[in-house]
Amino acid sequence: MSIATLTSKGQITIPKEIRDELGLVAGSKVMFVTLLSGEVRMVRRTGSIEDLAGLLHDPNRPAMTIEEINEAIAEGGAASGMRGLR
Repeated sequence: MSIATLTSKGQITIPKEIRDELGLVAGSKVMFVTLLSGEVRMVRRTGSIEDLAGLLHDPNRPAMTIEEINEAIAEGGAASGMRGLR
């Protein structure tokens, strides 16, 4: 188990074994995700949204409305236990 100490400026140093495990290097980005349980997870942020373009495209599937997309996103977030991003 790795432990980090919060400084007076709100900063922490991610322990080396965790940096190595996540493949983090100087300049890497991480996200903090709060789950419904109140647990917070640090997740390595990779790539950009543009990298996902066309990933889910299915030419045989009709286009969804904005309302259907929003509903699917809400259901997916509820199912995963995510409360929001910080």
